[in-house]
Amino acid sequence: MDDLMDYRLHYIKDMIKTDSENIESLNKNVLDSIKEGMPIAKNTNEDVTTNLTLGEKVADGIAKFGGSWGFIFLFLFVLVAWIIINSIALFTKPFDPYPFILLNLILSCLAAIQAPVIMMSQNRQEKRDRQQSDSDYQVNLKSEIEIRLLHEKMDHMLTEQWEHLVNIQNIQVDLLNELQERMEVLEKKV
Repeated sequence: MDDLMDYRLHYIKDMIKTDSENIESLNKNVLDSIKEGMPIAKNTNEDVTTNLTLGEKVADGIAKFGGSWGFIFLFLFVLVAWIIINSIALFTKPFDPYPFILLNLILSCLAAIQAPVIMMSQNRQEKRDRQQSDSDYQVNLKSEIEIRLLHEKMDHMLTEQWEHLVNIQNIQVDLLNELQERMEVLEKKV
């Protein structure tokens, strides 16, 4: 049990280290983007869909058709037609009599082929989602940094304006004092 616990802890440490390295890389991209003044947002859909292999295109097409109502209705139609043709015995000898062993074999083969193809398409979708998540993280981080910089600029400008207003007020007070002194001098002369 101690060895198992050590293995688990080692595995978790490796995962944390890998995650930290990935986040550090994303943060570096954000900082480079800020330095260069370049946008960081990417259209991840274009990145993922531009370099598709023939197998990936086929997997997406099969997954799209296999998850549609058209497939369900076509599948139901074929099943019902198969059962009717082999039950009514339109032919003198049905090619797949009841319990429809050939139909079961075909359905099993279809499921065996369709499942991995759909999984390939889902893996690509997961990859796209990860890229979108990374892009969103970078955009949010850059936005947060930019907002902080704007706040600092605004605080600096307000502090500078406040000092400027205090200087103007001091000058006005000095002018008023000087005017008052002149008024007193003029009153003494009169």
